[in-house]
This record gives sequence, C-alpha cells and structure tokens, in this order.
Amino acid sequence: MMDWAHALPLKRQAEMLGVSRSGLYYRPRPVSDADLALMHRIDALHLEHPFAGSRMLRDMLHEDGFVVGRDKVRTLMRRMGIEAIYRRPNTSKPAPGHMVFPYLLRNRPITRPNEVWAMDITYIRMARGFVYLAVVLDWATRRVLAWRLSITLTADFCIEVLEEALARFGKPLIFNTDQGSQFTSEAFIGVLLAHRIEISMDGKGAWRDNVFVERLWRTIKYEEVYMKAYDNVPEARASLGHYLDFYNSRRPHSSLGGRTPDAAYGATIPEAMAA
Repeated sequence: MMDWAHALPLKRQAEMLGVSRSGLYYRPRPVSDADLALMHRIDALHLEHPFAGSRMLRDMLHEDGFVVGRDKVRTLMRRMGIEAIYRRPNTSKPAPGHMVFPYLLRNRPITRPNEVWAMDITYIRMARGFVYLAVVLDWATRRVLAWRLSITLTADFCIEVLEEALARFGKPLIFNTDQGSQFTSEAFIGVLLAHRIEISMDGKGAWRDNVFVERLWRTIKYEEVYMKAYDNVPEARASLGHYLDFYNSRRPHSSLGGRTPDAAYGATIPEAMAA
C-alpha cells in the first residue's frame, strides 16, 4: 500500500494508513515459543471471557500454570489486537488525522441484505506463529462478503478487503466497525466517504455493538481454527477459504430459519451484482 516513489511524503502516507513513520522500516522478528503459547491461551480465554482484562487474564493464566505478569499480558493483548469488551466511558483520543463516528445501529431493525455491513479483525493462531483475519460481513444475512489474512495489523489489508466487497457486491447503506486505528485512518474512511456510505462505529470496548461479527469469530475458531494447526500462511489461507465457503453455502443458521447465508443473501440480491 505504501508507494515509496510517490510524491506524497512517506510521513503523510503513514498518517493516512494509520501506521507510525518508524513502522515503515520495521521487519517482523520471530515470536518466541513461550510467547506464542501465551498468545494462543490468551486467545482462547478471551473468546470464553471477553470481559476479562489483563489483570483477570493474568490470574487465569496463573491457574493454567503460566508464570507471567500483568504488563506482559497487556503487551501481548495489544499485539494480538484484543481488549476487554465492556461498556465504559470513552476517554480515549483518536490518533492525529483519525476520525471517530457515532454508533448508528442501536434499536434499528436490520432486515435486508446490503442494509448494514460490518467489519472486524481477529487473531488466528498457527502451529508456529499467527496471522490476522479481516472480514466484511452482511449484518442481516451473516454472509461473509470478503476476507483476507495479514501478518500485520495495518490499514492497507483492511482497505483491500473493503474494496473487494464493494467491487463484488455493490455497497451498503451503513458500514459498521469498531474504533481500531485501521478503521479510523484517513485512507479507510476515505473509501467509505467516496462511496457515500454512512459510517457507524461501536462504542469503545462495547462488544454488543458488533455482536454478529463476535459470533462469527467464535464459530470460525471452534469449528475451524482450534481443530487445525496450520504450518504456514498459505495453508491457513487455503483451509480458512474452504471453511468460509462452507460457512456461506452449506452451514444452516437457526437465526436465518435454517437457511444458509448464501440463500438468505441471494434471496433478494441479484447474483449478477457479484461480477
């Protein structure tokens, strides 16, 4: 996403993408086996107890036999892109140039495809490493419209997923995300504004505001990720691709009257739109 030959200064490009200037030169270092084991366990505990902060997770890890301090847990949570999700006053300030929008979906019935799309990112463990999975989900039908894996938590791969969904399925009336730096970056917001899409953002740490994506993460991890031990990124991408095809086309949902997301979405959206 960065263009090293572009006339726009690298500092400005970094601000638009929501990454630090120093991060442009960062080269990932291998994560130790001990840290990977901790991260995998934190991921599972966070899925079971999303309200648990670093202090509670530290205590749970102690019960599991891990010797770790709260600062270490907090650092790993930040690296994984997770935080305790519960309602609290929003006292955080967005990064310079980043925009935060109000939540538009409270008490609004969402009943038709392409009315609301949601997007989020989650940590995906592998046998010896991890990646991040981003998806765009149609709120009413639970259909995964686009997805992508990345080894870094930057805005560029989120923009690629968003642009793929827009190219294949048109556009929604409202697009909902959390307040992560990837989604509040100028470049990401610019794509939505250019398509005249209303922007909605969850309250800080409020999991219920994006509950359907949280449920999707739980389903993917219990039915796919925790059953596998991906050896590398291509294997993870292929296996997740097969699962998401199954999720969309063959897995019935009780909330959809036993229909699949594909059936619910395609009932009113012409397939030609997916050209």
